[in-house]
Amino acid sequence: MNYKTIMTIISDDSRYRPALDTTRCLSERFDAHLDALCLGIDPSRQGFYYAGASAMMVQDNLVQVRTDVEKLEGEVRQILASNVLPWSTTALATQSVTLNHIVSHRSRFADLIVLPRPYGEGRGHNAEAIIESALFDGGVPVLVLPDGHSLTHAPTNVVIAWNESSESLRAIRAAMPFLKAATSVSIAIIDPPQHGPERSDPGGSLSQMLARHGVRAEVSVLAKTMPRVADILNRHASDKDADLIVMGAYGHSRFRESILGGATRHMLEVAEVPVLMAH
Repeated sequence: MNYKTIMTIISDDSRYRPALDTTRCLSERFDAHLDALCLGIDPSRQGFYYAGASAMMVQDNLVQVRTDVEKLEGEVRQILASNVLPWSTTALATQSVTLNHIVSHRSRFADLIVLPRPYGEGRGHNAEAIIESALFDGGVPVLVLPDGHSLTHAPTNVVIAWNESSESLRAIRAAMPFLKAATSVSIAIIDPPQHGPERSDPGGSLSQMLARHGVRAEVSVLAKTMPRVADILNRHASDKDADLIVMGAYGHSRFRESILGGATRHMLEVAEVPVLMAH
C-alpha cells in the first residue's frame, strides 16, 4: 500500500509546527492528500458548576474555544497556502468527554496520522487521549515525533521492534512505504523466548516476508541488559543511527500501561527518534 491521506491533529498552538511540517513533507513524498484537524477542547466538566449555571457557562466556554480554534485554523491555512498538493483543514470545538468520538470518527479514513509526543511538560490528558483514540478506535497507524523533531525526508535507517505480536505485524505492514524507501532495516528482537515458534530462526519468517516486498533486513537478537524495553530499543536505534522506529502499540491494556507502565508508554516518553506505531 501507499499513503494517500496523511493527517495531523492539532490541539496545542505551541507545539504543532514540527508535526505539520512532517505531514507536509510526507504528503509531497507519497503524493498524498494532507488533512489537518484543528481541535479546540473545553476541559471543563458540566457537573463541576454550581446549580443553574451549567448550561450558560458551558456555552460561554465553547464560544471561546471555538474562537480560539478558528484562529488556529487560520494560521494553519496560511502555512499550507503554498502547498501544491491537495490539502484540507477542519476546525472543531469539543469537550474532553466527547474527544475520543471526534478523533476516532475523523481519523479512521486516514492512512497515517502524525502527532507530537503526548507526554512531557505542559501536556495533559488530552494529548494522550488523542493518540489512543486514533490507535484504538480509529485503527490508524500513528507516527509520533519526539520534541523538537520532524521527519522531512524518507527515513534512511529503520529499526523494527519485533516480538511476534499481531500489533508489531500491523505496524510493520503500515510502515511498508517507509521500509521500501530505507537503505538499512534492522529487525530488533529482545530476549526471544527459548521455546517460542521462532526459536530456531528468530525473525526468519518476518525477514522472508519483507524480502518479498523488496526490503532487505538484518536481524539483531538483543539481550535484555536494561530493565526497560524502550531503553534497549533506543540504544539499538542509536547504534544503527536510525531515524525511525517501528513497533506495535499497547500489547497490554491501556489501563495496565497507564498504571504499571509498559513498552508503549515508556517509548512515547523517552523516544529519541520518530516512532511509527499501530495497534
